[in-house]
Amino acid sequence: MNEAPSEYLEVGQLRIGLFIELEVGWMSHPFPTGSFKISSSKQIAIIKSLGLSRIRCFPGKSDPPEEAPQTPVAESTVTTRMAPAALDAIRMDSRKQRQEALAAQQRDLVICERRFVESIRQYKQVLDQLKVQPQSATAQSLALVTGLVDDMMGQGESSIRLLSEGMGDKSAMHPVNVTIISLLLGKTMALTQAELLDLGIAAFLHDMGKIRLPDRVRLLDENFSTAEYKLYQEHVVEGVALAKAMGLTPGARQAIAQHHELMDGSGFPTRAKGDSLSTIAKILALVNRYDTLCNPGRSAAAITPHEALSLIFAQLKNRYDSVTLSAFIRMMGVYPPGSVVQLVDERFAIVVSVNSTRPLKPRLIVCEPGIPKDEALILDLERTPSIGIKRSLKPGHLPRAAFDYLSPRQRMCYFFERAVESDHAPVST
Repeated sequence: MNEAPSEYLEVGQLRIGLFIELEVGWMSHPFPTGSFKISSSKQIAIIKSLGLSRIRCFPGKSDPPEEAPQTPVAESTVTTRMAPAALDAIRMDSRKQRQEALAAQQRDLVICERRFVESIRQYKQVLDQLKVQPQSATAQSLALVTGLVDDMMGQGESSIRLLSEGMGDKSAMHPVNVTIISLLLGKTMALTQAELLDLGIAAFLHDMGKIRLPDRVRLLDENFSTAEYKLYQEHVVEGVALAKAMGLTPGARQAIAQHHELMDGSGFPTRAKGDSLSTIAKILALVNRYDTLCNPGRSAAAITPHEALSLIFAQLKNRYDSVTLSAFIRMMGVYPPGSVVQLVDERFAIVVSVNSTRPLKPRLIVCEPGIPKDEALILDLERTPSIGIKRSLKPGHLPRAAFDYLSPRQRMCYFFERAVESDHAPVST
């Protein structure tokens, strides 16, 4: 869709009813958004006090002059005289609120990242213990998963949070990603506490059989020979053997055995299909594939979360349980965390958080050149209904300045946090 025609007016030509766009950063003005229709003489006075010589306006979105008469000179003059002091107070209050919001935002991110890193550390410990003390590995895995399930179930609505780069090596990052997303999906599908524990254990340990494989075949590669691919498939059988040695529940063992089986019978190792697959195995198979598409062995083969979801739905949906897939799409939203998007106002952004029960209005960081990237606030689309997503983009299609500002992730790391309450005041844009 083409951008609406615009023109520039001198500040003295402003009137009530004009739809304008302030081409300055969000800390340079006190309005909730940078694009809006002027509705009062006070707004005109504040705009004049910003020191801009001209303002961009959109005639097609503006009221005709006869429906919005100019502000009387006396009122405008009085308001203009009052504007600087009022504006200073507004700016100070806005700056304080922004600083507080930024601090809270950083605290939440740090907490998520610490827990992700701790989960990776424990995963590596479990793999080391498996070789000598399988029962100790069981106790540590169960303690970690129980903690995740208790936290997730005890905090009401949850959000899926995108983390920073460098959260750990990809072999350990993958099982943690799969565990977090699988548990969120299991919660969305109303699994019982016992089922969530089985799902969490199976997700956390689904690839543990790879420790018994040669290093060269532990990560799936599209260039595998037939013999190498067959050897790679052995990690499922080896994982089931380890699950038995650990004394895992039958439900967890079955999910580990079936995490590569598909609804149409095209999976491995037994080509099981349909109703022979357990519910948690169906969840695990889907989430495992999603994360592998986003975080493949070769970074060059990675696709964006939006592309991964679209690919699964458009080309692979016959391989996955329809109920599970529908719940997954509802939970992740059209634009999962990590998706690079362009907004309806043409700005670029990256999705960083999605409320798993209200996914159509994600939270994102917007490229705002007037704001340092390390001070960028998360914009919640649920609180700003006038702003929406226009389209998804490949990171490489971003303008260089936007790419540098948003720093799209090459590898997707996810954790969960308490969903933001919906009745807070809007965040400035």
